[in-house]
Amino acid sequence: MKYSYEDVAKMIDHSLLNPTLTPDDLENGCRLALAYDVASVCIMPFAVTGAAAILSGTGVVVGTTVGFPHGCNTTTAKLVEAEQALRDGAGELDMVINISMALAGRYDEIGKEVEIIAALTHRGGAGLKVIFENCYQSSDAIRNLCGVCGQAGADWVKTSTGYGDGGAVDADLKLMRKHSPDHVQVKAAGGVRTLERLLEVRKLGCTRAGATRTAAILDDARARLGLDQIDWQDINGPSG
Repeated sequence: MKYSYEDVAKMIDHSLLNPTLTPDDLENGCRLALAYDVASVCIMPFAVTGAAAILSGTGVVVGTTVGFPHGCNTTTAKLVEAEQALRDGAGELDMVINISMALAGRYDEIGKEVEIIAALTHRGGAGLKVIFENCYQSSDAIRNLCGVCGQAGADWVKTSTGYGDGGAVDADLKLMRKHSPDHVQVKAAGGVRTLERLLEVRKLGCTRAGATRTAAILDDARARLGLDQIDWQDINGPSG
């Protein structure tokens, strides 16, 4: 598969969601994402303001989570989270569906919640990724979720939080691409740790992938493409 550095770098949402990351770790993660020119950082909600200051005016979007990681917050609580994130400078939101509702087959209610959050997100000029946590869903549920979320205004459907029992599985990715409207993109999250795996999910139709091993993946890509390596710790991004 032929690809450019930009092709693979702009697939990556650099994940900064591990609760043990310190504020210094989060700032360094933003600077790494900037140096490698990835698509976005997905950072803890409290750190969105700082990330937006570092990444303002760059090609790297600030993303954060809503209803993370279990999704069973009230819709009102998710709205408050989303509003705060947008005010703080988030350009993308990764929202977890109500998993309990999904297991009960109450897809219409999930669709209504997605529609409400998507409308708010789009008014704020941002994009919405909807996380299914596929490890808990049947194939029929994934198909139904793709349908209702696509109709409700989701911009991406996403496999997992990284905190469930599984991640991005090929069979699920194929289902998500097949049963989502053309305008809805697919994000693979959970287990994308190498360039090979990133290229595999790209071939399956994914446009984004969550990753914590961003530097290793993109160092490999640069080496294969004959590009100079990046010493991101020597690169200072714009300060707020």
